[in-house]
Amino acid sequence: MHPAQGLCRFVDDSPSPRHAASAIVSALVTAGYRALDLTAPRWELSAGGWYVRRGATVIAFYLREARAPRSVAAVGAHTDSPHLRLKPRPAYVSEACLQLGVEVYGGALWNSWLDRDLGLAGAVFTDDGAAHAVRIHRPLARVSQLAIHLDRKVNDEGLKLNPQLHLAPMWGLARDGEDASKLLLSTLASAAHVDASAIVGHDLSLYDLTPSALGGLREEFVFAARLDNLASCHAGLTALLASGASGDPSVMPLLACFDHEEVGSGSTDGAGGTMLAVVIERVLSEFGSSRSAYHAAIASSLMVSADMAHAAHPNFGDRHEPRHKPQFGGGPVLKSNHNQRYGTAGETYARIKGIARRADVPVQDFVTRTDLGCGSTIGPITAARIGMPVVDIGGPMLSMHSSRECTGADDHARYCSLLTAFLGEGAGRGA
Repeated sequence: MHPAQGLCRFVDDSPSPRHAASAIVSALVTAGYRALDLTAPRWELSAGGWYVRRGATVIAFYLREARAPRSVAAVGAHTDSPHLRLKPRPAYVSEACLQLGVEVYGGALWNSWLDRDLGLAGAVFTDDGAAHAVRIHRPLARVSQLAIHLDRKVNDEGLKLNPQLHLAPMWGLARDGEDASKLLLSTLASAAHVDASAIVGHDLSLYDLTPSALGGLREEFVFAARLDNLASCHAGLTALLASGASGDPSVMPLLACFDHEEVGSGSTDGAGGTMLAVVIERVLSEFGSSRSAYHAAIASSLMVSADMAHAAHPNFGDRHEPRHKPQFGGGPVLKSNHNQRYGTAGETYARIKGIARRADVPVQDFVTRTDLGCGSTIGPITAARIGMPVVDIGGPMLSMHSSRECTGADDHARYCSLLTAFLGEGAGRGA
């Protein structure tokens, strides 16, 4: 199967961050990886694959030998994407329509959520503390755009949306005597196969029902939702499964797919939390290594902050730095920013360029225009939080943060190849 086809399947199996984490865990378990409990006082580790999961965050690693690794080759990505998420008390009635109150999660392109058939996915929580998966995979909801007859200047002056007033989807017609909140609770209980009276909370995302697809004249493109950043999760997972058991036994390959990157990573399950550092330190300590050995291992390690990159837009070429325009078909993109919005440094740039050269994978460069603001990733957060050197890499894409995005099919295959080479080789031997 071409990696782009695998990506399409992975995205379609991952309509919410929690579902993405479940898809990752399913692939790991199939490959023989074993689960670890963060609350357990001891981990009885042996050679082979292991993972921990909390919420929508998964950290997986492979021990090539039953001893403490001297360094870590880490790929860091994130399971969350910008979308519309239900508020705690979302159900209400307006103009005889059942509606859902939503909060915009992350920097979503609001207009891209209009006039789309939307499903609902995530989890509900019962009074015993358990999480129960929910996926209503049918056209349940829709955010309808105002007709041009009622907004005559929209094409000349642009669409102006208020997220509180204009992004609430309708999900049915209100009937006399119906309680909208009870109706939603019943719908969720049926989808989760639990009793409605036991539900005390939820974490639910709306998602576009359009399936992922290969498109273009020669199927050069991947058209899908949530490519930022499920494409990186898929590439990292593919790389770990392909290279985990091979390579230097003193290097531990690791994949960290965090939640909450799109809202700043400042949570227990985000890259700004302690989860990654705790996992690495516990692995070393289970084999008797000291705290000093942990710090030495971190200093000897390298993380690829894997997050998607901006391809040059054919209709907006002037929005890109003239000599740093990644193109479809050109391979993965090395992202740099001297103001530390990306974690790439001169040494880490050289390391990954050397690995790419030895793996015969072409790479491209991206810096944002000097007169435009630059986005960021988990890279600088990880570098500052635990002191691990970082390089920022991503696949080229268009329509970033839209409800439907686009990347290159062959670029994704090369993305997988580069991360596979990195996890197999470790921190690299320099360029």
